[in-house]
Amino acid sequence: MAQLWGGRFTKETDQLVYNFNASIAFDQKFYCEDIEGSMAHVKMLAATGILTEDEKEQILAGLEGILADVEGGKLEITSEYEDVHSFVEANLIDRIGDAGKKLHTGRSRNDQVALDMKLYTRKEIVELKGLVKDLTSVLHNLMKEHVDTYMPGFTHLQKAQPITLAHHFGAYMEMFKRDYGRLCDIYERMNYCPIGAGALAGTTYPLDRDMTAKLLGFKGPTLNSMDSVSDRDYVIELLSAMSTIMMHLSRFSEEIIIWNSNEYQFVELDDAYSTGSSIMPQKKNPDIAELVRGKTGRVYGALTQMLTTMKGIPLAYNKDMQEDKEMTFDAIDTVKGCLALFTGMIRTMSVNRDRMEDSARNGFTNATDAADYLVNHGVPFRDAHGIVGQLVLYCIEKNISLDDMSLEEYQKISPVFEKDIYGAISLKTCVEKRTTIGAPGRASMEKVIAVNEGWLAGLD
Repeated sequence: MAQLWGGRFTKETDQLVYNFNASIAFDQKFYCEDIEGSMAHVKMLAATGILTEDEKEQILAGLEGILADVEGGKLEITSEYEDVHSFVEANLIDRIGDAGKKLHTGRSRNDQVALDMKLYTRKEIVELKGLVKDLTSVLHNLMKEHVDTYMPGFTHLQKAQPITLAHHFGAYMEMFKRDYGRLCDIYERMNYCPIGAGALAGTTYPLDRDMTAKLLGFKGPTLNSMDSVSDRDYVIELLSAMSTIMMHLSRFSEEIIIWNSNEYQFVELDDAYSTGSSIMPQKKNPDIAELVRGKTGRVYGALTQMLTTMKGIPLAYNKDMQEDKEMTFDAIDTVKGCLALFTGMIRTMSVNRDRMEDSARNGFTNATDAADYLVNHGVPFRDAHGIVGQLVLYCIEKNISLDDMSLEEYQKISPVFEKDIYGAISLKTCVEKRTTIGAPGRASMEKVIAVNEGWLAGLD
């Protein structure tokens, strides 16, 4: 058992206790971050005179060799070690001798693991931002393509008013833009370096924490050593942001599943993003959308678990906090996979424009515009509402749409109707006259698309 703390103990840890306590099975994911942090720490120790230049060069060469051997498959991270920190340090000492024993000067595993977790989380936020950016780019292109693709808008899952597919996609564009912004906010807020905080009370060595922070790309050092080792707010914030991303993906997936059904036939998913049935040869199932919807609960679970873990922990570091890793790693991998697959799915799906337009026309989505027509001809709105209700009831009984009614049929219900009613309730008119910013009319949508174009161009 490779341990960094055995001096105070007179007998070996029970194997079950050791296994329960060990984190190497999952924190080996940090080997790159651990070595990166150690290299910056060693450079700072040499710059402040705590290590000699020769000791620094020996340690750096040893760390570089360990990193190269792990990445090249020559050195395996095994359960012989308690955690990734002991793996790196034990192998360093084996390779360079006594100089390796000075690596840990001025730091604790508490601030070391806090640093590793921050470096890892920061890197993953960058990857998540890239995936959200890819998704918004696809949505942006779909919006430009479908400015004139008419479809029903829904409330209560009932057809309500006509919109365009660009407008519908635009709603999700706004959601994912906010998600991107949340990831940026988290990155900025967390980007302070905890190394040098020691176990909880700093150290007597003359460390240059500003230098270490600069070497590792942080804005500066954290300002309270107790908070440095016990802070996992950034993990909770990331899990919360990822839960929101998954909620948005799940809502979108639900709509894709409905639209892909035989009853709707608004879209057809590409074969590459669908599966079949082992018994029913006609089936083409939206499994990717369903799995994205299903995996949302997995990410929610990680957030709830992390909040529960942290809620009763007094300052400063406690072993409970080791539980922050596995669930966070899993949640990050889950969200990254869902973003990539969902983006590919909507990029390749085909849209049935005619079916969408027919659904809007036959669902009385232009009923509100018929009422507005009456109001514009002097009929009080409440009376107009009742008249159009009669029109809809008549159409339901006849199994026709408002567009299919003859002028004579219109005038039997209200003599106010004239021939221009047909232009007033056409889908194009219904949509195009909604010109306020944020509405589905072409003029409004083109302004929004231009805003989104600028937003995408400004992303890092």
